Amino acid sequence: MTRDVSSAVRFLLDDEVVELRDVDPTATLLDHLRYRMGRTGTKEGCAEGDCGACTVLVGELAGEGIVWRAVNACILFLPMLDGRALMTVESLSRTGALDPLQALMAENGSSQCGFCTPGFVMSLYGRSCGASGDLPVADVIAGNLCRCTGYGPILAAGAAIAPRPRDDRALARRLQALQPTRSAGGRFGERLWFAPRTLEALAEILAEHPDARLVAGATDVGLWVTKGLRSLEKVVFVAGVEALCRLDDEAGGLRIGGAVRYADAHQALAGLHPDLGELVRRIGGLQVRNAGTVGGNIANGSPIGDGPPALIALGAELTLRSAQGRRILPLEDYFLSYGQQDRRPGEFVESVWIPRPQPSDVILMAKLSRRFDSDISAVCGAFALTIEDGLIHRARIAFGGMAATPRRAPACEAALTGQPLTFETIERAAEALRTDYAPITDVRGSAAYRLDSAANLLRRLWLREQGEAVSVLDVAMADG
Repeated sequence: MTRDVSSAVRFLLDDEVVELRDVDPTATLLDHLRYRMGRTGTKEGCAEGDCGACTVLVGELAGEGIVWRAVNACILFLPMLDGRALMTVESLSRTGALDPLQALMAENGSSQCGFCTPGFVMSLYGRSCGASGDLPVADVIAGNLCRCTGYGPILAAGAAIAPRPRDDRALARRLQALQPTRSAGGRFGERLWFAPRTLEALAEILAEHPDARLVAGATDVGLWVTKGLRSLEKVVFVAGVEALCRLDDEAGGLRIGGAVRYADAHQALAGLHPDLGELVRRIGGLQVRNAGTVGGNIANGSPIGDGPPALIALGAELTLRSAQGRRILPLEDYFLSYGQQDRRPGEFVESVWIPRPQPSDVILMAKLSRRFDSDISAVCGAFALTIEDGLIHRARIAFGGMAATPRRAPACEAALTGQPLTFETIERAAEALRTDYAPITDVRGSAAYRLDSAANLLRRLWLREQGEAVSVLDVAMADG
């Protein structure tokens, strides 16, 4: 493998090339902007990707143009910018005049102390130039928090700004010249970082450095550095591996590469089932979904990750890869115990395959959290029932937040299988569900709350099948 181990990190800031050498692999873009470049409009609020005060736009080549994404600079490591374009809040007023969005927000009272305002501006500017797809304004700013004003004027400003498509063809030509052509890497003191371009290169690096930490979107690993103050000795950035960024709609289902971002997978996942689309919509704010990946959410192994319970209920399979080849296993078997996954030294998540549900399947997926948007689950439940000849032929039920890993509910499944979908069947299954889990009590909910919520989510499935509209909020309030 040809690998440059003294690579510079090069990116475009507005229309100027920035080249960085001897890069600390876990130095954040936020710190670099504020303390090295004097771009102090980008603020540090939480340093964990929750508040959006540090929102910037990062652009990637797409044909003759550039696709822009709003991301959190506080947990974006500098090597992740290599070959990309960057806009900060200062980029919008380089001529000395306010951007129309900024002027409108000043006029209509969208800002009080102003600390969070630059982040809102960048999120809304991204929406106006097409960086957020067709998401409504409220969804676009769900990852931006304001402590001192109401959101009404901010929402009004976002809705009032007409779409303003950017002509980035000239910028794209400049960005094309910065694209890495081979696997790269660097050294910072005794610490190493790598940026492979192919699956083979990634497998070779991990064979040589099986203790290296893989980073896709850094939405979790970033907090290890900014909050845990951990020093990562070897880091492998995988977002440049094109094969890991593939999303293939196959005949029997959907195959998602390990580095596919949730924002890019959202529409395809919603096509499998609307509940899955809604679940993805509530994974963090837009900035988090623009960085966080489906594969990273799985590889991380968190017991409260929102993706795995739904994918387990749908019967997903995981493909792991190493220099020795591929290994395929049911997703549910990947999670062994708290903090332990069935990923051998040198292996990485290559893809996850999700079977396509049948039209007759009865499916419900729901997340309960203390705050509706941009919050971690207290309970995340997923139910998939296959009905044949009036009986439940197969039941797959999985929960997050109920055990040390995302886990199925065998007693509940057994109580459903072979039975008609009736209220009595649901009640027996809800009681059996209580024997499947022994959840803990923590700041997100008590053990009793979690058990009651899980049973109520199963009842919600029954009520919805009867044509009654029951929202997640209704279920949460019923649980007290």
